[in-house]
Amino acid sequence: MSLTRRQTAAALLALPLALIATPAVAQQAGSGGSKPRLRTLHIAGDSTAAQKYADAAPETGWGMALPFFLGRHLAVANHAVNGRSSKSFIDEGRLTALLHRVAPGDLVLVQFGHNDEKTEDPARGTDPWTTYQQYLRQYLDGARRRRAQPVLITPVERRRFAADGTAKPTHGEYPAAMRALAAEEGVPLIDMQALSLARWQGLGPDGTEALFNWLEPGESPNYPDGRQDNTHFSPAGAVEVARMTTRALRDRGVLVPGDVRSLGAPVSGHRIVWPQPA
Repeated sequence: MSLTRRQTAAALLALPLALIATPAVAQQAGSGGSKPRLRTLHIAGDSTAAQKYADAAPETGWGMALPFFLGRHLAVANHAVNGRSSKSFIDEGRLTALLHRVAPGDLVLVQFGHNDEKTEDPARGTDPWTTYQQYLRQYLDGARRRRAQPVLITPVERRRFAADGTAKPTHGEYPAAMRALAAEEGVPLIDMQALSLARWQGLGPDGTEALFNWLEPGESPNYPDGRQDNTHFSPAGAVEVARMTTRALRDRGVLVPGDVRSLGAPVSGHRIVWPQPA
């Protein structure tokens, strides 16, 4: 597929250049209490959601696009980190740090699975029906202790198609294990695995290429030899997944209509900002 076709496909999902928008951040009350703290959506997850920096552009995590679909009274704190599983995120102290910032009424969005599947790596691998659920319970319990609402999100699907063009699931038993845990614990579930698989099926192999980090040689200085990445998103793909996530949060009653915006409107991937690495 030519670069022109990819850009054309992306344009169907987004308007051309728009105003630059940076992710929302939580505001603490000022010295006089004049700036109340925003209700915050905290994201615990892996590279599919994580903040990306200038040296990785145009790779984009869906958490970077989430603020585009939220009301101005909501903030996003993106704690997701490349390569982490439900286990390694906890073992590295990242859940403890996340919960330290959580206030009553906040949301804690939990999406893991991609790296839990790497069972050959003892630092990350989990078993879907035992240790995966055990680690996920720690996120649920921690959020509840902070009087926040935990939300489980099944892992977003990779771009994988059979020879006949059928979109293929890639996450094994992990989505089913998360669904079962959500039902057992009475926690809202966003079934992003099912939602994204259906979306990729509708777009087909050609239509989905623009949503992933596929680049021609020389197209990006960060990837001089090009890239064919079927896991991580382009700006347009991150926007699409963030839109699906926000719509599902509204449909599940986790967010109310006044919490969301732009769900039916084109949102440009050009609004994505990749800061310099710290």
